[in-house]
Amino acid sequence: MKRIVEPELLDELPPSDPQAIHSRRDLRRLNRIMRHAELLCATTAASLPQPPRTIADLGAGDGSLLLAIARRMHARWPGVRVVLVDRQKNISADTLAEFRDLGWTAEAVTADVFVWLATASSSTDMMVANLFLHHFADEKLAELLRLVAPRTDFFIASETRRTWPALTAGRLLGLIGCNAVTRHDARISLHAGFVRRELSALWPAASGWKLEERGALIFTHLFTAQRTR
Repeated sequence: MKRIVEPELLDELPPSDPQAIHSRRDLRRLNRIMRHAELLCATTAASLPQPPRTIADLGAGDGSLLLAIARRMHARWPGVRVVLVDRQKNISADTLAEFRDLGWTAEAVTADVFVWLATASSSTDMMVANLFLHHFADEKLAELLRLVAPRTDFFIASETRRTWPALTAGRLLGLIGCNAVTRHDARISLHAGFVRRELSALWPAASGWKLEERGALIFTHLFTAQRTR
């Protein structure tokens, strides 16, 4: 099945649009169903020799995914500084306050991820991208990963898995109350998802990095890049 990238409705709707609000709520529920926070925590804890001090979330949306990670990991990873990067301003004061309550410092940055990566003054121990990479065609995605590699020692991405079972399940989202925006975008995102080692092939630096890529659970494609020198 060929990978096809098309625009998603949620990317174009104003954050205050009722349909967008509903769709973001759908996405939080789908992340729970897909167990992405649990998967990212387990993979990262097994991979990193030391807790990260700084984490950047690329395409952070409303910040709920990284907040779910913070809830699970704050006791083991105290005092982490996080940067939540998204071109839309979706992160609430309540979300930032909850990071503070967990002992983490959170900053929301409204910016294009490419611009932020190209101009950031410092690197981070870890970068996360959840349901974000599939928005880009291969050429643009390769450019993004070229910008990521010098800026972090560990990159982890949870993505849509481009398989027929996942596409079939995506057609059933209306049964659990997902709205028209979510149903439309789910179909688009699944066709733009990944299989095999497609992300590894786009990573810019094969030497000095340990790359792992695999399917996880039924719907998820997981990619990690860890610096080895």
